[in-house]
Amino acid sequence: MLEALTHTYKRYRTLQTHRISALPIVMLMPHSACNCRCVMCDIWKDNKNLKQLTEEDISGLLSSLKQFGTQQVVMSGGEALLNPNFFALCQILRNAGIKVSLLTTGLTLKNHAEKLVQWVNDIIVSIDGDQPLHDAIRNIPGAFHKLKDGVQCIRLLNPNYRITARTVIHRLNFWNWIAIIGQAKQMELDQISFLPADVSSHAFNRQIAWEQPRQDEILLSKSELPELKSVIQKIIADYAEDIDSGFIAESEQKLMDIYHYYAAFYGMIPFPYKRCNAPWVSTVIEADGSVKPCFFHDTIGNIRDSSLETILNSDDAINWRRTLNMGTNPTCTKCVCSLHLSPLTNL
Repeated sequence: MLEALTHTYKRYRTLQTHRISALPIVMLMPHSACNCRCVMCDIWKDNKNLKQLTEEDISGLLSSLKQFGTQQVVMSGGEALLNPNFFALCQILRNAGIKVSLLTTGLTLKNHAEKLVQWVNDIIVSIDGDQPLHDAIRNIPGAFHKLKDGVQCIRLLNPNYRITARTVIHRLNFWNWIAIIGQAKQMELDQISFLPADVSSHAFNRQIAWEQPRQDEILLSKSELPELKSVIQKIIADYAEDIDSGFIAESEQKLMDIYHYYAAFYGMIPFPYKRCNAPWVSTVIEADGSVKPCFFHDTIGNIRDSSLETILNSDDAINWRRTLNMGTNPTCTKCVCSLHLSPLTNL
């Protein structure tokens, strides 16, 4: 009880002072490459320049993670399972009492099912459409069936294992949205969440932010917005039970904000307000050791040069958090994936 109260107090202090005293969540990218070639992402285009985190990197983080009371590490990428030492990294974290979550394309779940159940607490897979559309967007033949087979294999090992899905809604799949919900139900997933596509930042290995016509491949056209709105309204009307139960993670308002996000690109309305404290409650460590305050902001250090505590609490990092105005910062304004954790939130 005392430990929990101390951690909660430190989370309050972090928000008040902008100095990180507690860090509930850390995002790790164990491997820089990806085994998909998604149309909305450029990570795979740099597969030849391989970077990956090592057991030494993770062991070196433990002192800072313990100091910050980190409760959860989210393995992302690229595709984290491409790291040949992935489960050794998980073992180091789990032995330190830290929960491990995995964001994955799902292509190799079946191959790793037993170890996943042993060393990973929960899995979040990506679904982009029904079988033909999912494979087309991923640019990998058979991707959908590999994902489905992997989920079924894990369910056979542990029927209660938590597997959820995330879908990026964009020009190529918004019309298939209802089918996506159906596929998530058929796979017996625990939940599915939706977010719009990032088309304006340097994230996802974009050395240069997308411009037209590349942006237009993913961004809905103005003429398509009424259809998007109609699809969302149908989901709100027909899937109210799934929204209320949490099977669909977003509220009615957040679902409608996906329409608002795309409408804002055409100056029809402001970008939706996002309540976010990600830089105060989490950090991102990339496959080369680079540290970012969140996925979409610039690098502030490297764990191979300094401790995580030193990086996050440098004068520059503290001042950046103190002066960050999410209502006017262009990166935050167009962010598609906000995170807000109350100090009382129990992970």
